[in-house]
Formats: sequence, C-alpha cells, structure tokens
Amino acid sequence: MTIEISNESGIDVDETVLLRLTEHNLSELRVSPDADVAILLVDEGAMESLHVQWMDEPGPTDVLSFPMDELRPGTEDMPTPPGLLGDIVLCPQVAEAQAVAARHSTADELILLTTHGLLHLLGFDHAEPEEEREMFGLQRELIASFHAAERRRPRT
Repeated sequence: MTIEISNESGIDVDETVLLRLTEHNLSELRVSPDADVAILLVDEGAMESLHVQWMDEPGPTDVLSFPMDELRPGTEDMPTPPGLLGDIVLCPQVAEAQAVAARHSTADELILLTTHGLLHLLGFDHAEPEEEREMFGLQRELIASFHAAERRRPRT
C-alpha cells in the first residue's frame, strides 16, 4: 500500500498520524494492501481554487476527494482489488477554524476530515439521509477504533 502525503499548506501537521490513520482505516475497510492513495494538504487559496473548479462553489472548504479507480470496501474473504483510490485534499486552515467551533484539536479535525475523504474515495456519500447515517456512522466507528489503537501503540 502506498500512502503519499504532501504538505503544501505552510501549516505544521503531524503527517505520521495521518499515515497511521489511513493505514488503519484501509485495513479496517479491507482495502487491498496494494491500493494507493495520496493526501495533499494545501492553503486556503489553493483549496478555494479547487473548490470553485470542481464543485462550482466559492471559498475554501475543508476536504475534497478525487476518486480514481472505482474501488469499494472489501470483506475478510474478498478484499478490495489493487488499484488507485485517488486523492484527498485537506485544508488545515479551514480545519483549524472548524476545530475551534467544535471544541476539539486541529489534529482531531484532520483525523475526521481524512477519514471522511477516504470514505468518499470508496464510494460513500451523504446526499441522502440514509447515506448520511451509514457514512457518518462508519466514520465514527473508524475514528473510535483508530483512537483505541493509538492508545495501545507503544510510545518510543
């Protein structure tokens, strides 16, 4: 599995947490270890440009996902085949503002947004109420299991 993280935002982000999170989530979702995903952190100007270009909406947003191969979560018996999941684009500045409003850390907000973006790459959406319940429920489960795994992780 190749997880490429590139921080062009000018904001210091713990990329190792995002790497462990993505590895954890892909494993939990039974995605092939040969699947590839890229995470790009950009500033507000770059995110606004992408938001206008791809969503036709003004202003920066928190996360955008650009799926490549149409991969879906697998099962224990049949994991997702190898392929290119796509790109997740995050804006730490927007995440920071949302974290303040939600009264949690920017790191926690980036964990939420990365998980959210990954689920979009795997075909999940939240346009309809039932889709939203499914996606956000899975998002909560993945984040909770990641935090539990982090607590068990040996500190060096």
